[in-house]
Amino acid sequence: MMQGSAPSPETLVTRFAPSPTGLLHLGHAHAALFAGRVARAAGGRFLLRIEDIDQGRCRPEYEAAITEDLRWLGLDWEEPVMRQRGRFAAYGHALDRLRDRGLLYPCFCTRKEIQREIAGAGQAPHGPDGPLYPGTCRGLGEDERQARIAAGRAYALRLDTTKAMAMAVAMAAVGPLTWIEHGRGLDGAAVPAEPHIHGDVVLARKDVPASYHLAVTLDDAEQGITLVTRGEDLAPATHIHRLLQALLDLPVPAWHHHALIADAAGRRLAKRDDARSIRSLREQGLSAAEVRRLAGFPEP
Repeated sequence: MMQGSAPSPETLVTRFAPSPTGLLHLGHAHAALFAGRVARAAGGRFLLRIEDIDQGRCRPEYEAAITEDLRWLGLDWEEPVMRQRGRFAAYGHALDRLRDRGLLYPCFCTRKEIQREIAGAGQAPHGPDGPLYPGTCRGLGEDERQARIAAGRAYALRLDTTKAMAMAVAMAAVGPLTWIEHGRGLDGAAVPAEPHIHGDVVLARKDVPASYHLAVTLDDAEQGITLVTRGEDLAPATHIHRLLQALLDLPVPAWHHHALIADAAGRRLAKRDDARSIRSLREQGLSAAEVRRLAGFPEP
């Protein structure tokens, strides 16, 4: 079934999925409190997931700080907590399924080579994250691909998005590929998925077994998430996530992309902005109620 569907209040499941690469800030607090409040209001379940797939940047002290700060804010969640570092086999299996269908290809381009080719083209199509990958390696023959791999060339695995979308449409039982959006003023409207706006996205690299797109899609399905709540900056990613759900025959949640917390200058908060971290605010003597209020939720 290709259409998205709204979650049932009786079975609603939300999640908060931070990466332990820094301290939580007010934007994280808003996202976590939002997900927790939605679940509690519906009598549903609120889950925590630690997105620690990038072992080079993730730190155990940040994971400890995440759980401590969330409990201090008044949040609680079901155990056990899912951690991506225990999910590598699942990611590999999904990649194998996509590869077997001819939907993945190795990309040997470095970032500098991609930038140089885009610059040489004079004008390149743009997506939500900037200029789209020009497809340099998509047309390589299988012999050339294997020769480069045998020579030890580093590569990423990209999704042939045009081919993937055609396959997803062919697999459709009824109707177009859509998702149900409850945020951004849409109130449960069906949004058409247009994954081509991202071009051929990377689904895995040599040092990271799955990209954000692949990992979050598989993890949400494994945890039984029925309503994905996250910042509106991630709304464009849903086009790709919806496509992956169709290709991998995964259940389809609904989404609610909420507004972001910004600083006094109107800039979205980042982990490098330590002055607005939950830990910093706690050390300044603010109470949990005061921090929740700053995050937009007087109650946990």
